[in-house]
Amino acid sequence: MERLVLCIPNFSEGRRPKVIDAIVEEVRKVKEVRLLDVKADVNHNRVVVTFIGGPEAVKKAAFLSCAKATSLINMEEHHGEHPRIGATDVIPFIPVRNITLEECARLANDVAREIAEKLEIPVYLYEAAAKRPQMKRLPDVRKGQYEGLKQEISTPERKPDYGPSRMHPTAGATAVGARNFLIAFNVNLGTNDLKIAKRIANAIREARGGYRGVRAIGVMLDDRKVAQVSTMVDFVETPLYRVFETVKFEAARYGVNVIGSEVIGLTPAQALLDAADFYLRLEDLTPNQVLENNL
Repeated sequence: MERLVLCIPNFSEGRRPKVIDAIVEEVRKVKEVRLLDVKADVNHNRVVVTFIGGPEAVKKAAFLSCAKATSLINMEEHHGEHPRIGATDVIPFIPVRNITLEECARLANDVAREIAEKLEIPVYLYEAAAKRPQMKRLPDVRKGQYEGLKQEISTPERKPDYGPSRMHPTAGATAVGARNFLIAFNVNLGTNDLKIAKRIANAIREARGGYRGVRAIGVMLDDRKVAQVSTMVDFVETPLYRVFETVKFEAARYGVNVIGSEVIGLTPAQALLDAADFYLRLEDLTPNQVLENNL
């Protein structure tokens, strides 16, 4: 039976289309891989690329795209709202069909080793692939971001799992891991007060005692002058509608409205069905009732 792995690398470039196209082209070169989505964000200065395929093909596409990003992105010149540590900031492998999370963790180790050996980039393993408990959470790996890690990478506490204990001169460092599916879900507020977005993010994020499986930060969308609560959500642990309703409730405390939300990249249909079920108060809704699921 076909084995399928989803890979969603995030690259620190959201403003130069030619650079983004060059990185994505490396994925397209691997014929056994299917490119599913490319989502660039100017404010975050970040692009999220989603592709799927067999383990070996996905591993090849992940390395090739990382190598291209290494040659085209200079972290010394990078600025953006989203936390990051390198040109290829993070490469997660996600089990989809006939493959386990443990196998994806081994895949992550293989890619991390190849990046370190061939590109001389320090690599940290996180989530199911983590070798150290203190580096399991991606926010802990990213602590201090590029600038902070640059100062601390030579210390024993921040030693990478693979590669040199120094940043690559232009590409910085990279995090590679294995995890279950997370939805990039952002909620925009009707205010330009970044402090409000950060307070709301702290209220809902798991690390601060909020919802299980929710990571959240407050960022500013400079082109719109809008504050945003940017989240990554494990929708099995916490549904999207609960995150949205809580952000809306918390914003109201400050006299602020929610003006919109967005999903970055792909999302499982079940996450949207859960939201439809909640808001429409549907009774006994099943995935089989969706027309496309029966085609």
